[in-house]
Amino acid sequence: MLANATLVEIRIHPVKAEPAVVLGRVEVEADGLAQDRRKKAAVHLVGEEDAATTRANLVLSIPAASLGELTGQVLAIGEVRLGVLGAAGNCAGVYAEVLTTGSIARGDAVTAIAP
Repeated sequence: MLANATLVEIRIHPVKAEPAVVLGRVEVEADGLAQDRRKKAAVHLVGEEDAATTRANLVLSIPAASLGELTGQVLAIGEVRLGVLGAAGNCAGVYAEVLTTGSIARGDAVTAIAP
């Protein structure tokens, strides 16, 4: 499911209802991406095919249908570790909590590791 998966896009939404700001690199803090407006969860992950219809923070190169299978797993992206919490309510994708802060960049590998 995560074979050769990468981080395709990083987006922050500092102002409600304004377009996303696309970044090449960002610091992930305990409560989410630096300079992002705080929302229901620290991080919102989505697959590429749903990227245009959501306000997700991180777009991954995996099928959207596979995201739900990641619930309960820990994802390693760059220096960061994210705990996948589950479906993002009425939105596509999944929510995640930040387990380890650090820096991530577009193109980073995305791997599932033991919790």
